Amino acid sequence: MTSASAIHEGSTGATPPLSVAMSVYNGARFLESAIDSVLAQDFADFEFLIVDDGSSDGTPDILRAYAARDPRVIPIVRENRGLVASLNQLLGLARAPLVARMDADDLAAPDRFSAQLAFLAEHPEVGVLGSWTTDIDEYGEPCTAGPEDHPVTHEEFLANVVRGGPLLAHPTVIYRRDVVLSVGGYHKAFRHCEDFDLWLRLADRTRIANLPRRLLRYRHYAGQVSQRHAVEQQIGVAVARLAQAERAAGRPDPTETLDALPPLAELDALFGRPDVAQEVRGRAARSLVYSREAMTGAGYDLLLQHVEEGGTGRDLWRTAARLLRFGEPARALRLAAALASR
Repeated sequence: MTSASAIHEGSTGATPPLSVAMSVYNGARFLESAIDSVLAQDFADFEFLIVDDGSSDGTPDILRAYAARDPRVIPIVRENRGLVASLNQLLGLARAPLVARMDADDLAAPDRFSAQLAFLAEHPEVGVLGSWTTDIDEYGEPCTAGPEDHPVTHEEFLANVVRGGPLLAHPTVIYRRDVVLSVGGYHKAFRHCEDFDLWLRLADRTRIANLPRRLLRYRHYAGQVSQRHAVEQQIGVAVARLAQAERAAGRPDPTETLDALPPLAELDALFGRPDVAQEVRGRAARSLVYSREAMTGAGYDLLLQHVEEGGTGRDLWRTAARLLRFGEPARALRLAAALASR
């Protein structure tokens, strides 16, 4: 196990201009390709901090082998604490004023860092910078996973917050460390959507942008977090939006000090007003209607409750038809009957 103190004791030379931050948990399948894409950057002056979050596969051995070959690679091998704890630990360990996020299953373009650093040098008002991505499948082949690219300007970012469009692809981001620390880093309560909550809080402090260049190959495959925890993720996104509205109104954010979000039934009490749980259920349910995993799992029950509370519309009728294509005729009929009774 590598401790934080050991890392700093072993650091030599001048402070690097960039810290690269990666957390990995049982990610041996794609890890070497991801690390290689970072080490092959045409901008080479960085430290590469990688937290192994209690992996039980070959991840620790891979990290140690890379560290033996390249002094920029600094592995932190420890017990499992979860992604939010890992990201905050990486922020605390980073020596550079700029931190580049990277995931253990994606591939960075060779000029990713140089392109983003050049933009940030020319635009000191921008505190968070992402980029467009190319979607790939588990075999590295191109695939189509998202309907649109991420917003380029801060104004487009804010417009997407309102309309529910894409904001930032987390592993494309380079941010100014002091700005992220000034808002408290990643919040524990928003597990599986910790980045979305952070972007909303940062938008009140700094400008956010994306380079309209495809600087990351973003991998999609069965079993990744965004698919396994889609329901919890979308409930968290809906709560993060409500927390943002509280801050915008000058009221305290009731989620700020939570270690975990409470059950839906307790959200009215948390926010101190009625119908919060119903609003969150509706937002989350409608965001899940295209997900086979959600509609054949817990997301379906969330959707039915939303309909029972008054939710209706053509999009929900189309979901009933989609359930037939998913091979769920009983669920399709039950949803259609619930919609017809409205």
